[in-house]
Amino acid sequence: MRRKIGRILAWIGGITVGLVALTILSVVLLSGEDPVPDQVILEINLGQGVAEYVPEDPFAKLFADEVRSLRDVVGALDAAASDDRVVGLLARGGGAAMGFAQAQEIRDAVLDFGKSGKPTAIFAETFGEFGAGNVGYYLATAFERIYLQPSGDVGLMGLAMEHPFVKGTLDSLGIGVQMDHRYEYKNAMNLYTETKFTDAHREASEALLKSMVDQMVLGISQARGTTPEAVRDLINRGPFLALSAHAEGLVDSLAYWDEVHGLVKREHGEDTKWLDIKNYLKRIDEKPYGEGTKVALIYGVGPVLRGKSTYDPLYGSATMGATTLTKAFRDAVKDKDVRAILFRIDSPGGSYVASDAIWREVAKAKKADKPVVVSMGNVAGSGGYFVAMNADKIVAQPGSITGSIGVLAGKFVTTEFWERLGITWDTAQVGENALIWGTGAEFTPEQWAKFQTWLDRIYEDFTAKVAEGRDMSQADVHAVAKGRIWTGENAKAHGLVDELGGMKTAMSLIREALELEADASLNLVVFPKEKTLIEQVMEKGLIRTMSNGDALERLTTELQPVFHFARTVGQPRQVLEMTPVDIR
Repeated sequence: MRRKIGRILAWIGGITVGLVALTILSVVLLSGEDPVPDQVILEINLGQGVAEYVPEDPFAKLFADEVRSLRDVVGALDAAASDDRVVGLLARGGGAAMGFAQAQEIRDAVLDFGKSGKPTAIFAETFGEFGAGNVGYYLATAFERIYLQPSGDVGLMGLAMEHPFVKGTLDSLGIGVQMDHRYEYKNAMNLYTETKFTDAHREASEALLKSMVDQMVLGISQARGTTPEAVRDLINRGPFLALSAHAEGLVDSLAYWDEVHGLVKREHGEDTKWLDIKNYLKRIDEKPYGEGTKVALIYGVGPVLRGKSTYDPLYGSATMGATTLTKAFRDAVKDKDVRAILFRIDSPGGSYVASDAIWREVAKAKKADKPVVVSMGNVAGSGGYFVAMNADKIVAQPGSITGSIGVLAGKFVTTEFWERLGITWDTAQVGENALIWGTGAEFTPEQWAKFQTWLDRIYEDFTAKVAEGRDMSQADVHAVAKGRIWTGENAKAHGLVDELGGMKTAMSLIREALELEADASLNLVVFPKEKTLIEQVMEKGLIRTMSNGDALERLTTELQPVFHFARTVGQPRQVLEMTPVDIR
């Protein structure tokens, strides 16, 4: 019977591999594109959001077909601005499925496109339907004209954070918490240890929101030709129904998508063609950032972990693996054609050990005369800042969330919880501290003292390296550290960031470091080299799993994390994490 099941699985595996191969072949065969027509209006759907990183392999693109990388969007708009065949830009927006800093980067690219004299317009069904539409509307104000569906709303009403606290739940379940931090602004543990904001938590959160709202107010007022005071008044009176939004000058016209589409087409003439930004990128001969001086582009996206980076094409989630990142830096240093490194970071932090390993490779790259410039995305905090702090230059958007220079760690104590369920545990150990991270007992006084020593060592190492990398005194670093998060705008004021902007600003700094002309072309090459689909499949053992009789055994193994969920609740927390920030 086992052999029969094995043959069936082998047959299924063969079909799967064959289908994958046919898919790849079809993608390759259909990849040829017609040239860009003589007169086109560029279209982009910003409501679908953008991703920091989308792999180039065909398999990933099947799952992420509608998701565009931020680099592609900005690059396409940059290329289209100087392309005489492109006569205008029409976007769909509203529900900006992107972070605040990403929206700023695209907003800047749209404003730059508009400087070419080509008209820009955006249509939205709504900016928030019974919800906030702040980021979507802020992005929309980069366009000359804003069209809103008559049934839509403008959810311009300020920013807020809602933060849960589960201490009461843990207390009722009999789960104890033994955690500590360096220092009072390192708030990720507050989820478990507090019932409301601490004074430091509230101070940092409100300062972050104020900085972001100030940025929105300034951008909207400049784009819509009004005053910051008028925009603040609108925020305090929002949200607005469509008619009110039009009367207040928040939008230019009320219309449906087909009406806007037809109007824009008539303005440019019936011979004008439509071209989606994705297809535009495929058709142009000179790809954005595809020629010129070779620069390694290294992505650090997602939580910082030991091991290899991962990417899930179904959900678009990623992790920053130290093994992958350190190899990327070493490969870039070894490549004699690589003149500099652009390190794009979008990470809330994670493992101290993994962060330190990546920090080391940044230092080695600098010593090898390969300038390293960091470009921060939505978030580059705690471990995300740790890997950035030794770069030659750090660039952040005004709304990037960074800092969180601090450390936290600890464990849960679950003895009472298990007793309530009638489950008892027993242990055997050799070594006084063999169960220091065990969930069956609190730290002993000696263990707690050792734990404090670890926290102090990590914090001192972190702040010392910030001082070295940023040319600051350790006292000055401590004043802006303590685990506090900052916007990029505030981080620059405190010396944690060099320039405000996006990847284009980072590339300008690379040109300066290499003493190139201000408009010199740069060839951005992703490191490490991406694996092909077949290499990924073989590496993960998918074909082998599908073609042998051990599939059920492998499935059981894969489900072990589910079976052991109750035990994972006691795992020590990563030490360079930052507070999850949910702004709406």
